[in-house]
Amino acid sequence: MNEDIRKRAAELRQALHRHNYLYYVLDEPEISDAQYDRLMQELISLEATHPELVEPDSPTQRVGALPLERFETVPHSIPMLSLENAFDEEDVLDFDRRVRRFLKQDSPLLYTAEPKMDGVAVEIVYENGRLVEASTRGDGYTGELITQNVRTIKTVPLALLNTVSMKTPSRLEVRGEVFIPIEAFRQLNKKRIDRGESPFANPRNAAAGSLRQLDSRITAQRPLDIFCYGVGMLTDIEFALHSDILQALSALGLRVNPHIKPRESIEDVLVYYRDLLDRRHSFSYEMDGIVIKVDDLALQRRLGEKSRSPRWAIAHKFPATQETTRVIKIDVQVGRTGALTPVAHLDAVSVGGVTVSRATLHNEDEIKKKDIRIGDTVLIQRAGDVIPEVVKVVKTKRTGSEQSFGMPSVCPVCGSEALRLDGESVWRCFNANCPAQVKERIKHFASKGGFDIDGLGDKLVGHLVDGGLSKSYADLFSLDKAALTSLDRMGEKSAKNLIDAIKRSKHITLARFVHALGVRHVGEHVAHVLARRFKSLMELMSATAEELIAVDEIGPQVSESVRAFFDNPENQRNVERMLEAGVTLETEETPINEPLSGSTFVLTGALDSMTRSQARACIEALGGKVSSSVSRKTTYVVAGKDPGSKLDKARQLGVRILDEREFLVSMNYKAGGA
Repeated sequence: MNEDIRKRAAELRQALHRHNYLYYVLDEPEISDAQYDRLMQELISLEATHPELVEPDSPTQRVGALPLERFETVPHSIPMLSLENAFDEEDVLDFDRRVRRFLKQDSPLLYTAEPKMDGVAVEIVYENGRLVEASTRGDGYTGELITQNVRTIKTVPLALLNTVSMKTPSRLEVRGEVFIPIEAFRQLNKKRIDRGESPFANPRNAAAGSLRQLDSRITAQRPLDIFCYGVGMLTDIEFALHSDILQALSALGLRVNPHIKPRESIEDVLVYYRDLLDRRHSFSYEMDGIVIKVDDLALQRRLGEKSRSPRWAIAHKFPATQETTRVIKIDVQVGRTGALTPVAHLDAVSVGGVTVSRATLHNEDEIKKKDIRIGDTVLIQRAGDVIPEVVKVVKTKRTGSEQSFGMPSVCPVCGSEALRLDGESVWRCFNANCPAQVKERIKHFASKGGFDIDGLGDKLVGHLVDGGLSKSYADLFSLDKAALTSLDRMGEKSAKNLIDAIKRSKHITLARFVHALGVRHVGEHVAHVLARRFKSLMELMSATAEELIAVDEIGPQVSESVRAFFDNPENQRNVERMLEAGVTLETEETPINEPLSGSTFVLTGALDSMTRSQARACIEALGGKVSSSVSRKTTYVVAGKDPGSKLDKARQLGVRILDEREFLVSMNYKAGGA
């Protein structure tokens, strides 16, 4: 091929990347749409004639790819933690006081304040400047791989810009919030209605659904946008401030919210909050508050994280949107653990752009505390702008015809006796075969955090249980086409699709399998913790209560619940039936890229180069284990600044001690670095 053609293709790619940045990120286009289209058409023509010119980061590759069968999962090298919430100014001032007290610092701190987007968090990975991977936040530790879908978002660069002010990092894990602008959302819904399709409930749901399309060509048609707000792992470049990172991301061509306020006092942060609250409805996108972060990265590292959130950041939420409506009736729903939850049925009302016709009443104590009666006029809100709940009764509207509500003494579904145990706030149905519980357990089992069985929605689960085809989730694996086609509105094609989806789900990780079982108090994160410790299902099922409680993050409540679940003969039989039906769990054999397998680390003191969570992630990524206590089984103790008594115990036991430099060298060596 002529070298001039290759050179021209490279020039076109570079020019189109630059014009995309100017148009979508800076909103400062230098050429007309027609000129842009001519450049794009020239590149398309060259790549069509010479397919060997096509590169993954070419601007022509945004249109979407062939549909996937299912999403794979990928671990985050550094966890994507959630944030604690502040709902008033005193909460924010308390946060500032806690931070300064932890740091033993009396002088004021500087914070970066950012609009809190009401969207979907993602992580996008660039290697040597090229987009190579994108994933959802997931449970914070593992997300779904959505690379093909993220590549279709026009404000996401496929290749980072070259800049004279800084070199391109060899690996950059950037975190951002994907959203749909309000007007674009309205137009999207208008088109759906015109086509006879149901509209999306709100922009966030639309964005989340668009990112989870198996066919990225559908995602490419959705008006997705993004703002980047931080990084995970970043190599080759060091920063002193979070605000410096945001400037660097912008220089590399990534879209950063222009309304971010860097290096502000806590008092100025509150002024910023009030200003955004006053103007929130004038913005072209939905936001539900601000995020406040300690700007100094060294201080962030000293502050570290709690189990699920960083100590150095907090979300100051906007007040929930509220409306008044009337309670038509109150009924009771039965969950998968037998919990009876009262739900208010309301005169439909729009709250923050979403039509609300039901609201949770939580439990009996909540109803009595707020004195909620059938027929009452009530003030409702979407808590955190999401979950509808009753705030209070407007008692001045009472007519005397309102009716008090009491929790039923029997299960409203199966008629079994309902009880409220001492120390609990909820009533429960203890009939494990209650159809409502069975349905909820199957729905949980088939959800994306479990077996992820496509097509097994609420209605179909109801038909399976009511039709006697499924008395437990184990029955799903013995369904056949003849039985399914006997159900109403279930044709042969739909039956085949469901059976195929069930077959595809049979290969699953241990963590997702454990989560799917629906053990009380065991969510996705705890299931992940158990799977990492016990490696195999048989090992977990035979673990004693003492062995369970010895695991980091597993307390007496979880230990008792896990033991009670696996001691139940019916649960044991269901597990056996699934394994006999061909369900296989991913083996826990050590991959060749886990050279630290069998090594146990204990971290003590603060590290300058990374947080405790980042150090844990590095160790675990290489197959090592991090323990909270030093014993004779400990392989290494990593000692940072101001180490505690763990260092003394390591010396007493003769455990090898690594300082921070030795630890970093060890990580690079084990990872195959220099």
